Amino acid sequence: MKKFALLIAVLIVFPFAGCSPSFNLFKDSSDPLKEHILSGKGADKVLMVTVAGVISDTPSNDLLSSRPSLVQEVVSQLRMAEEDDTVKAVVIKVDSPGGTATASDILFHEINEFKEKTGKKILCVFMNVAASGGYYMSLPADRIVAHPTSITGSVGVIMVQPALKDVMEKIGIGMRVNKSGRNKDIGSPFRDPTEEEVTILSSVISDLADQFVQHVQDHRKLTPEALEEVRTARIFVASRALELGLIDEIAYLPQAIEKAKEMAGIDKDSKVVVYRRSKIANDTVYNIAEARSNAKGALVNVNLPMGYSNLPVGFYYLWAPGMQQ
Repeated sequence: MKKFALLIAVLIVFPFAGCSPSFNLFKDSSDPLKEHILSGKGADKVLMVTVAGVISDTPSNDLLSSRPSLVQEVVSQLRMAEEDDTVKAVVIKVDSPGGTATASDILFHEINEFKEKTGKKILCVFMNVAASGGYYMSLPADRIVAHPTSITGSVGVIMVQPALKDVMEKIGIGMRVNKSGRNKDIGSPFRDPTEEEVTILSSVISDLADQFVQHVQDHRKLTPEALEEVRTARIFVASRALELGLIDEIAYLPQAIEKAKEMAGIDKDSKVVVYRRSKIANDTVYNIAEARSNAKGALVNVNLPMGYSNLPVGFYYLWAPGMQQ
């Protein structure tokens, strides 16, 4: 009933939206982030930042609102925390299968820069999934904590590339391409790749994978045996990730927050805060509001298995079966 009433209100108000340039029925990226206290009364603060969904630097536009990209949202919150001397620690709650290689690397870089510039403690806590790019971006943290049932790992690269050649032949459609060099249309979905193209793409994937593995080794100092197992790009449950050295501890979210306070040397009653664009009733540390990434605002959405249809062609630090819609 409430949804129906809201729809009626939208239909009534929408025709008049053009009368005012400041009209904004729903909160979106044009609204500023504001601090909201989840718990505590002390002078010092622990900031909660949520990374949920596919990591992307592309903003999304829904029917009646817009949202910044996940990268933009996280970096904006880190900038605010940088300016607040009472924020002594940041807890980054990760529930992501990863995302584009570049977006994941940007978050890795920004978190590392924030830590080095401010000296504030950073703790990453894994929820359902923190795989591939979700793990990659967490590497600079001072401590990584995983929920007992978290899935992590998937240290590797995948290229998402549709193959339309057979379908086009069945319906009698071809594609004519004029190009300046034989590799200009590498990755084309309209034809089979040449042996040279397969070699080139494999080389790019290998280079990106080596960068990922090197970051893991630089930050986690794994044994040669552990690194070899991690290099296979398989996923791990939290207990195995702990044995390998991918994480530091298995604990629940409230315990991770208390650990962050301890790391920062602040009182147990220090505030736990979030930055949101609007106040949410009965807000808790488990809320992922305003954290989802670039889900498209399509009225009709037909997905291929594992959500591949949502991904543009490119290179990803992504565990695709773990994608959240």
